[in-house]
Amino acid sequence: MSNTQAQELQRLRVDKWLWAARFFKTRSLAKTAIEGGKVQLDGQRVKVSKEISVGDCLLIRQGWDEKEVVVEQLSDRRGGAPAAQTLYRETERSLAKRQREIDARKAAGSLARPAQRPDKHDRRRLTRLRRHLED
Repeated sequence: MSNTQAQELQRLRVDKWLWAARFFKTRSLAKTAIEGGKVQLDGQRVKVSKEISVGDCLLIRQGWDEKEVVVEQLSDRRGGAPAAQTLYRETERSLAKRQREIDARKAAGSLARPAQRPDKHDRRRLTRLRRHLED
């Protein structure tokens, strides 16, 4: 590794790192997420060209999940999943919060679905209830 490559890896663009760490399948998806405010560095929105370094704390939102990770290593090359997992460490608080949210979604999902579709009489009762609630 030459001296310039070692200097480059002290700081790296956040979109390249997110792609290399396998949070996003392509750099353009990482760029879209960053521009949409789904990635924050130390509680602040970042731009695509923002450079990160080892020790930075990123908050990444993907769908329902919100992960708080600490940058452990920098890499601008995308490797396999085991290699990508060495680039970051998810905080204990983040792991616990995600597990609570997963459990809550599972519990709510089983309650939200009725056993069968409403019949004619049930639909009429629902319509009356909705009208009553709108008033």
